[in-house]
Amino acid sequence: MNDTWGLLHSGHDDAAINMALDEALINWHSEGKIPPVLRFYGWSTATLSVGHFQKVDRTIDLDGVKRHGCQFVRRQTGGSAVLHDDELTYSVVVSESKPYISKSIREAYFELSKGIMEGFNQLGINADYSIPKERFKQDPTAVCFERPSDYEMLVDGKKISGNAQTRKKGVLLQHGSIPFSMDKKVLFDLFLFSDEDTRERKRSAFSQKATTINEASGRVVTYEEAEKAFQAGFEKALNLEFVPFELSEEQWKEVQELAESKYRSDDWNLNFRKRVLAHGKK
Repeated sequence: MNDTWGLLHSGHDDAAINMALDEALINWHSEGKIPPVLRFYGWSTATLSVGHFQKVDRTIDLDGVKRHGCQFVRRQTGGSAVLHDDELTYSVVVSESKPYISKSIREAYFELSKGIMEGFNQLGINADYSIPKERFKQDPTAVCFERPSDYEMLVDGKKISGNAQTRKKGVLLQHGSIPFSMDKKVLFDLFLFSDEDTRERKRSAFSQKATTINEASGRVVTYEEAEKAFQAGFEKALNLEFVPFELSEEQWKEVQELAESKYRSDDWNLNFRKRVLAHGKK
């Protein structure tokens, strides 16, 4: 890519702030106020995030979310629900006008995900894609065009990170969850199942489908170590140079206002999909 981006270490915040900051970065970059940004962040409280158009009332056990003291938020990006807890989360905000950003969601995801792959390599973890790399461009029907998250990253056949992408105001946002560990007991208590036997079967089978950084590396990886590894991954794989980026007081105020008005509201988190469907029927 051969470009210079901003690097933002925003630390651990709650669900509303984390999602509002990603949206604010899109807005500022679309207005030419900030450069492309790679952001690393964590979650001060365990959070279940759902995809932009995901159903809530038929799939999510909101009582379970409250019982476990989790927060709940709807993302801008698509995909399925994700439990964010003991993890490193990254987001990339970059203009679609950049010559290295393909108009194809699949190809753009592949290019950006090289940084994630190299980050795993930096940690001594041998990850790979769920489909052969050569099919990213050669086979247009390998996955649904609108679902880049189907390109999962695997270690020994198990998913190790979840990623999603959206484009708004001429800006691409891609973010992803890279867990250090995962609480399967809590995770499967946050979803609705037809009966408890089904819940337990799903919980038991999960270990064969997913893994974490600590499991894959055979040791405890710290948040700070992972930040450095994935920063180096983006620098090496994408040929990027990073300069520190920090928010001004005015920008933080804007993020907080957006968090309050949107990402803490039931209108967005619970009722957004219903409103969209109702509008579509008019």
